[in-house]
Amino acid sequence: MSATVRVIVVNTDEEAAPELRSHLLSVDGVKIVAEVDEPAFLAQALNQFHAEVVLLHLDPTPGPMMDVITPLLEARKGEFVAIGMTEDRDAELVVRAMRAGMREFLWKPFPPEQLTEILRRVQNEAPEGVRRSGKLIPVVATSGGAGATTIATNLAVELAQLENWDGQPATGGKPRVAIVDLDFRFGQVAMFLDAQPDYTIAELCDSAEMLEADQLERAMYKHPSGVHVLAHPPDFEQAERITAAQAVSVLAALQEHYDYVVLDGPLRLDHSARAIFDMTDMYLLVVQLLVPSVRSADRYISELRRSGYNTDRIRLVCNRYGREAAFLEPGDVETTLNRKLGWILPDDWKSSSTSVNVGQPLLESAPKSKLRSTYQQMAQDIAKAPPSETDSGDEGDGKKGLFSLLSRGG
Repeated sequence: MSATVRVIVVNTDEEAAPELRSHLLSVDGVKIVAEVDEPAFLAQALNQFHAEVVLLHLDPTPGPMMDVITPLLEARKGEFVAIGMTEDRDAELVVRAMRAGMREFLWKPFPPEQLTEILRRVQNEAPEGVRRSGKLIPVVATSGGAGATTIATNLAVELAQLENWDGQPATGGKPRVAIVDLDFRFGQVAMFLDAQPDYTIAELCDSAEMLEADQLERAMYKHPSGVHVLAHPPDFEQAERITAAQAVSVLAALQEHYDYVVLDGPLRLDHSARAIFDMTDMYLLVVQLLVPSVRSADRYISELRRSGYNTDRIRLVCNRYGREAAFLEPGDVETTLNRKLGWILPDDWKSSSTSVNVGQPLLESAPKSKLRSTYQQMAQDIAKAPPSETDSGDEGDGKKGLFSLLSRGG
């Protein structure tokens, strides 16, 4: 397993952001924990997030940028690997950067392999104790009512049941698994698991910059299945106060203490969701055999690709297969989205609705159901971290047939 390398990106040029993300997130094991668009905020980001690498995009004003970051680099030498990049060929700038503590310097344009080689070296040099962080797995629906909460809760429960797990769990035996409700207003994760937590994510966000292990432990509701639940705030006022930076900081802290962190959400592709996608290991996108659902999935994936995110981390989950779609088949969805369906969940309305109504995962309410068996297989597949089956090439001709249908009534 590759060492996890956490990166803070400092970049004031919005147009350069997609290319930077694309370079970084194409490297296995690399996660962006923060993107800072004002150099003055770098010190705050370093205090809030653990990072092995700070990537400094110095353009378009390398001189003024160095004026701001030089004192910080000098004061925190050895805490991280600083990598600078610029189009400026001024030799004096390079000497100044190296004296301040910048370890690597790249002149643009440079081949992506050059940055990859640097990140690989950082991975290889990482001390054994910090070589891993927990996998972050958001479960996101392309339309309302698609079943993302049901999938997230049952997947988390099945991950916590894994016996023959090869991921070197933090405490030995079964992996430590957390589930986080990112629908801060109307979240249902706690209800789906009949949990009555004393604390929620709001309490952790109040001190997100200095979270300790005991704070995390107190805030998590311990479900009998072994899953630890972080619920949504009890009222809208608390939900409104949670910022994207606070939420991301809490998730980063959870990754330090859990082997898997399953997220129900985020709901919208906003600033918070983009920050989470930077950090994710596997992104489960829930679709149904419905034209609006497939169209939304295509737009979602296209927007992420346009913004420079690594869409190879997306896995499609087809939910409720078996109802009479009368129009689409799984193969149509794969052709349209130019990627394989990772898992197809059978339609079992009786088992699923009973599970929700009694507040029990399928492990308890329908342990021998085919639907529960599929969740078990999902958990096993994710634990094995299978290579992507995604076709990362252009969508091209494969999409024409179905998209002529999707455009009807557009």
